[in-house]
Amino acid sequence: METAMAGGRNQVTTGIGMMCAGVVCLCLNDAIAKTLTADYSPIQILFLRNLIALPIAVLIALRMGGRSALISHRPAAHLLRGVLWLCAATLFFTGLSLLGLAEATALIFVMPVFVTALSALVLREQVGWRRWTAVLVGFLGVLVVVRPGSGTFQAASLLPIATAFFYAALMLSARLVDPRESVWTLMLYLVGAGAIMSALAMPFVWVQPRAEDIWLFLGIALFGTAGITLMTQAFRFAPAAVVAPFDYTALLWATLLGWLLWGEIPDIATYVGAAIIIASGIAIVLRERQLET
Repeated sequence: METAMAGGRNQVTTGIGMMCAGVVCLCLNDAIAKTLTADYSPIQILFLRNLIALPIAVLIALRMGGRSALISHRPAAHLLRGVLWLCAATLFFTGLSLLGLAEATALIFVMPVFVTALSALVLREQVGWRRWTAVLVGFLGVLVVVRPGSGTFQAASLLPIATAFFYAALMLSARLVDPRESVWTLMLYLVGAGAIMSALAMPFVWVQPRAEDIWLFLGIALFGTAGITLMTQAFRFAPAAVVAPFDYTALLWATLLGWLLWGEIPDIATYVGAAIIIASGIAIVLRERQLET
């Protein structure tokens, strides 16, 4: 019994470690993207990132899921997910070019709020008053960060919020995927669909990459793929209610990277709003966990 309990604790610790490591990777991914947006369009950054990441995704899918992970039973579902992901990533990278890294990161935390709202309004799922209250609190946090009507309001702040909406739709669209397909198939086809669709825009936005930027494009592909893989694995080692809140450590890393690289120091309202958004997200996760048990 004690051995089993120790094994369970070790798995939870591993899951938390993977989530934290994945968050760091994605924050580095975002910092590199913000650097690249000074010279390249967001859609070109996404194209090169996906093009470089595709072989890595194939190897991971083969290693973790075998040859069956390369097969899709519903390609149209993956095409839709690719469109949603491309919209989300393009909006976020555009937002990064106009906003501080910490502010953009804080606003994207509203994603669980959109997931809950969309599941009720679009999928007609039962959402009780507790989760609706958390949704309203989350939007209150967004208002604190964005401050519409004030002199500090930036229209660019709406871009990470739109990003969160498309990410929420992407999460819910996973239900359209054939249940026989593994998470590795989802990852592989998401990268593949993103590479194909972003390639369509290249004749209009292509800028020849400079030699010194090749390492940045390699880095964004590596950190982006590693971050998603680690965070996916984290949910396999520990319950969502345990590991999901550690996603919010991204604000700490985003603040640090923003300060070190660009001298960005978010104002107090950003932190207050972020705290409200994070609290609402954690409340939603914990309530969903209670309903599952």
